[in-house]
Amino acid sequence: MATILVTGGTGTLGRPLIDRLLGDGHEVRSLSRRPHTGRERPRLRSYAVDLRDGTGLDEALAGVDAVVHCATAPAGGDAEAAGRLIEAAKAAAVPHLVYISIVGIDRVPLPYYRAKLAVERLIEGSGLGWSVLRTTQFHDLVLTLVKAGARSPVLPVPAGVRVQPVDVREVAARLARLAAGAPAGRVTDFGGPEVLSFRDLVRATLAAGGRRRLLMPLWLPGGTFAALRRGGILTPEHADGTRTYAEFLTEWGGTPN
Repeated sequence: MATILVTGGTGTLGRPLIDRLLGDGHEVRSLSRRPHTGRERPRLRSYAVDLRDGTGLDEALAGVDAVVHCATAPAGGDAEAAGRLIEAAKAAAVPHLVYISIVGIDRVPLPYYRAKLAVERLIEGSGLGWSVLRTTQFHDLVLTLVKAGARSPVLPVPAGVRVQPVDVREVAARLARLAAGAPAGRVTDFGGPEVLSFRDLVRATLAAGGRRRLLMPLWLPGGTFAALRRGGILTPEHADGTRTYAEFLTEWGGTPN
């Protein structure tokens, strides 16, 4: 079994990934900005490290067999954090760096997507052994977006936008297999089992939560939404996930918060 470090270990993806790695018998190190609570488990060590300055990173990396880089900051700074992680991993002679990325980052001109693409390029040119997995949007993200919009009695819905939501636990399982194996470079994209209009996702989410809202179709201009309408965030040829958004909503149970 391997010793594997997960950055962003307390995040939406980090938590199920750590559970999966522990279930597979690995020694796991979880890295996040804040000290962990309630995570004391056999074969799990937690490190409070902020990748924005890197203090304590060398200790966390010492002797690891692989790093899975899940930490991200949509507000900015991903490239700088990744650069710091890469340099520390090289100094520690880490043999394998796995990165979770997003389908469409080279097709949709969002600043956050550009940052993810920049991180991919840093990793590819790092000299480390590496693997990169691009996935579609997590079920959890769709739910968060709809719940935020549902605070208003009128919910704008981007017209013509389709989404291919994927289960975060299935992504975690794929990442765990990558981390336990040899560096594989850019691997096959991983998408959810179905492509749905955002309007249908909104309706399903509202119904699951017992809410009624007036949906207002909104045709948004600009290159980003044009790319979304063209299917820039979809990978229908790799619909390898099995858990549908409806199944996710059934488990969620419509809790308001």
